[in-house]
Amino acid sequence: MVQHVINLASYACHQSATRGRLYPESESKARSPYQRDRDRIIHSTAFRRLEYKTQVFVNHEGDHYRTRLTHSLEVSQLARSMCRSLGMNEDLAEALALAHDLGHTPFGHAGEDALGEVMKPYGGFDHNAHTIKILTSLEHRYAEFDGLNLTWETLEGIAKHNGPVKKPPRELSEYNTRHDLELGSYASGEAQVASLADDIAYNNHDIDDGLRAGLLSIPQLEEVEQVAKIFHEVQKKYPDIGEARLTHEAIRRLINRMVTDLIKQVRSNLKEYNIKTVDDIRAQGKPLVFFSEEMQATNLALKAFLMKNMYRHYKVNRMASKAGRVVKDLFEFFLAEPECLPDAWRNLTDGQGAHKTAAIVADFIAGMTDRFALDEYRRVFDVQARSWLGR
Repeated sequence: MVQHVINLASYACHQSATRGRLYPESESKARSPYQRDRDRIIHSTAFRRLEYKTQVFVNHEGDHYRTRLTHSLEVSQLARSMCRSLGMNEDLAEALALAHDLGHTPFGHAGEDALGEVMKPYGGFDHNAHTIKILTSLEHRYAEFDGLNLTWETLEGIAKHNGPVKKPPRELSEYNTRHDLELGSYASGEAQVASLADDIAYNNHDIDDGLRAGLLSIPQLEEVEQVAKIFHEVQKKYPDIGEARLTHEAIRRLINRMVTDLIKQVRSNLKEYNIKTVDDIRAQGKPLVFFSEEMQATNLALKAFLMKNMYRHYKVNRMASKAGRVVKDLFEFFLAEPECLPDAWRNLTDGQGAHKTAAIVADFIAGMTDRFALDEYRRVFDVQARSWLGR
């Protein structure tokens, strides 16, 4: 096998030591296994849909707000940079970052909460487990298998995106019986870095989007001491910079400080825990990748600030309420009348009981983009809306 990544540390995931794929394949001579995973993710239908899936703002609310797609690209950039500095496998980290949000419903967390509520009697809904389901069964592209047949390390990192999974949701549990991802342990260092890159990206860029939308103001940021300090530094150095440039300059500095802090802390942890191999990381019994105490306090304060001032802003609440109704109404309609599903989905429900039909309907709705869900809602409930036949 061609060695595609150089100067990897001993504790990195080396492609030569991959545990392989559920369905054995001859590996590429031009790409490492993790580069191949990345490419399969990028070319998937689910990845393209992220362009029209909500991060915070529904797609039609503005062209410049983050979507799940742009967020995933930003997470990928951060994860790659940090892994390169730490001697970890940046190709694996990139694949993990690009795939981590594939299982999200339309309308962000509002859509997931609504789908989770209506699915309670049928086993619930979890976007992380749904990501695994997409990657292992729902993508129908390859002649010899369902899903993308990704490497063990990529699937492990996605499954354990938030740490060990003590009580796996149904979809994840079912797959794990065929391909043991060792759900009770921590994931690789690459997976842990990708998870913190996710935190860094959405916290900082939600500030940017919140200010752009007028839901937040720069004076409000005084509530988060370290964030306010950075804004003051920039204002002092560039007194006539203007709000747009001020925001960008301050956020890029905050991202840099969080990234620098994380790299420094991980290097310290590697020495303190005497980490030599990736299996040492998995067997540690606690995370390897985390912020310093001071930066973690800032991270938590920023999360609390955004929750109070942005995610629970009345304008966001109104959209979330409407989004929840769309998801719930579509679910209840298709569950009661599965014959109204598109043919490919309707055929799956033939002869199935309520639990299986509910899972199929949930898969259909979870795969929708924001705009498709809104269009489908109009087609189903507006008697004057054109059906597919009218197009």
